Amino acid sequence: MHFRGKGDRKALERDQFIQRHCYACDEYSGKFFVNDRENPYSFDPAKPFHWIRGRQVGGRSIMWGRQVYRWSDLDFEANAKDGFGTDWPIRYADIAPWYDHVERTVGVSGEKLGLPQLPDGQFLPPMALTCAEQVVQAAVAKRFGGERVLTIGRVAVITVPHGGRAACHYCGPCERGCVTRSYFNSIGVTLPLAQATGRLTLRPFSVVEGVIYDEKRDRAVGVRVIDAQTREALEFHARVIFLCASTLESTRLLLNSKTARFPTGLANSSGELGKNLMDHCMGGGARGIIPGMEDRTVHGRRPNGIYVPRFRNVTTPSPAFLRGYGFQGGGGREGWGRGESMPGFGPELKHALRKPGPWHFSLYGFGECLPRPTNYVELDPDTKDAWGVPSLRIHCEWSDNERKLLQDMSVSAAEMLDAAGAQDVEPFVDNNPPGLTIHEMGTA
Repeated sequence: MHFRGKGDRKALERDQFIQRHCYACDEYSGKFFVNDRENPYSFDPAKPFHWIRGRQVGGRSIMWGRQVYRWSDLDFEANAKDGFGTDWPIRYADIAPWYDHVERTVGVSGEKLGLPQLPDGQFLPPMALTCAEQVVQAAVAKRFGGERVLTIGRVAVITVPHGGRAACHYCGPCERGCVTRSYFNSIGVTLPLAQATGRLTLRPFSVVEGVIYDEKRDRAVGVRVIDAQTREALEFHARVIFLCASTLESTRLLLNSKTARFPTGLANSSGELGKNLMDHCMGGGARGIIPGMEDRTVHGRRPNGIYVPRFRNVTTPSPAFLRGYGFQGGGGREGWGRGESMPGFGPELKHALRKPGPWHFSLYGFGECLPRPTNYVELDPDTKDAWGVPSLRIHCEWSDNERKLLQDMSVSAAEMLDAAGAQDVEPFVDNNPPGLTIHEMGTA
């Protein structure tokens, strides 16, 4: 196999020209990502949107990053307090019991912090920080006096046996699936629970094209389906219909379910269907080298990083922008893989790579995107997927507020690394388009 793990470049450019931008899509996991030629959508080339998808049993729950953080009243009350967006009809207290239920079922490991902006949950024991992460954690606590906190990520990976599933053994490539069911995906957790009821019928290779609406009863009564293998048109009826197709696919189905009462899409009496598309803005941060600790190394391939909860616009308002951001990241020691970019050849290079390299640390920000009706999706009359279902045209771009968040991420990340005595600190702002964070929200 040439360039193992890198994949066939020509095939990727032909079939997965969008999906290949995702960090988790490679030669091994690429089968879980859609073929972009079969699943087209459109956008203005000057305003790209990278829509990362998986259309198989398990969907994107097979390849997701597994980070799980509760919203707080800081989030639920933000629209009302700063006047941007419509006030939520619920508050944290309304949804907290459901967070509890989901976390107990899913299995979430993490550390309780008692922070109002990041409520604690029903956690299994947390994963351990590396020694470099402990250094940065202590320095951040000392320099910023509790305003900024570094903790291990809250992740849907179990650290002890839970619900008949084995604890994670740190093998690493989670995006390829998990035979021990240690991280949450629907294949390993929720589908078996549903199957145990004896009332589950699972029908793969079924492309839903729309929802069936009963005008007389004024309710959804079923779905129209195309068999992906035979192209047969089918209908399935039920007492209750759930659209769990992800933000944009669910909206696409509603837009494609036009009726006499809802000529612009099912339940679109407000005209808001498809509007206010959001994704976390991602890419501001900093990286550096943590000196010392040359007698220490890492154990296994921990499927988790660190997290720095939001600290902007929590207690002290920022005049520069609305809302805020958190950081993911982590610190690890360079291994033999660094040889890919090192000079040298033969025995001398191999000998040098036997000794681990320095400890590197990175912080990567994820910021809130404001809801704006100018970020929206609609059906593209000129584009259909391989099964003849109308595709989406996506209109989405960052505003000045998101760009200011990204810039501030790079500044505050560098401050934390400087506080830890890091060397060669490099602030950065990556130019990532919306969609690539894979945290789509809004539209329905």
